[in-house]
Amino acid sequence: MRLLLGVSGGIAAYKALELVRLATGAGHSVRVIETASAKRFVGSASFAALSGAPVLTSEFERDPLRGSFPGEPLPEHDPASHLALVAAADAFLVAPASANTIAKLAGGLADNLVTSAALAARCPVLVAPAMNTRMLEHPATQANLALLRERGITIIDPGVGRLATHGEHGAGRLAEPAELLAACEAALQTGPWSGRRVLVTAGGTHEPIDAVRYIANRSSGRMGFAIAQAAAARGAEVTVIAANVALPRDRHASYVDVTTAAELAAACDERAPQADVIVMCAAVADFRPAAPRSSKLAREGNAAITLELESTDDILARLARGRRPDQVLVGFAAEHGEGGLARARAKLERKQVDLIAYNDVAQEGIGFDAQDNALTLISANGEQQIPRAPKAQIARELLDAIERLRGESG
Repeated sequence: MRLLLGVSGGIAAYKALELVRLATGAGHSVRVIETASAKRFVGSASFAALSGAPVLTSEFERDPLRGSFPGEPLPEHDPASHLALVAAADAFLVAPASANTIAKLAGGLADNLVTSAALAARCPVLVAPAMNTRMLEHPATQANLALLRERGITIIDPGVGRLATHGEHGAGRLAEPAELLAACEAALQTGPWSGRRVLVTAGGTHEPIDAVRYIANRSSGRMGFAIAQAAAARGAEVTVIAANVALPRDRHASYVDVTTAAELAAACDERAPQADVIVMCAAVADFRPAAPRSSKLAREGNAAITLELESTDDILARLARGRRPDQVLVGFAAEHGEGGLARARAKLERKQVDLIAYNDVAQEGIGFDAQDNALTLISANGEQQIPRAPKAQIARELLDAIERLRGESG
């Protein structure tokens, strides 16, 4: 992918540096253009060093690469930079997009290189807003974003969290660099997994005790959602079976919401036969109350109650028994402490799957409801360590391992 990145003024411009690093590391070719305000936050030299290409800030500035991307032959003539760069790009991303730049894009203004390129773009255009919550929520900004959406521009919604202004927290944070890259890749839908059908389970099941209480686990669904997003970014047709997940959803994937292990099993039974790759990332309860009450259990003094549990279905083993020969089936093994790796190795053999992704949830800062993870991938051909990293990166490395598995089996 040839990605043209337009950077407008805002403190979040520092995240654009990491985006360039990720994109070039993934094999994409990147050119960067900046507004004059953007240079107050991140200088052109930093972007040039990471992209391997000169950075432009004006329509009247001569482009040493004559509108080409790194590694491409130079044209014989000097074209108009604001036209040539975007004409050669496969996707144009404006990140961060300030309230001012968004207003200009909505109004069709072309008073700098970034807005001029946007007006001339025939490739997919993506806009990633970043600003203070009050500016984001202003009716004018919301109307401008709605207008851009109507015109077919992809808006990468900002996140919620700590803002640049001291002590402020709310919506307006620029989406994380991995999310920005995934959105650009998904916009093209021409990735190496194009046409491949991927089924991912995510989250944790809830098994009812009575009308208001249930047995649950701490899985947030972050890992499963990251895998789904990474697969969609490679062009796959992705379905996510989400068990009680309250996270933003990738518009390039479809979602089936379930609550219990039985519901998740039924959803898998219906969709697994059509899948080429199945990644069972959800934390499914091994046990459930044998006789859940239809009303709320009342407390009677200090009297104890006894809760009888029964086993749930082994969904992974059942999928393994009924799968097609050409399917790749991946299971997760969230183990706790000593002996976990041995149990994960045994699970590979017992379940008869292609790959087990083992993680030790006893380690602080990884696994359940955490931003990071670390995996040991176990297959019949050996083991691979994926050291601690953000779950988006872990997801990409897991898909790389699945790709190698498919090549070895084919």
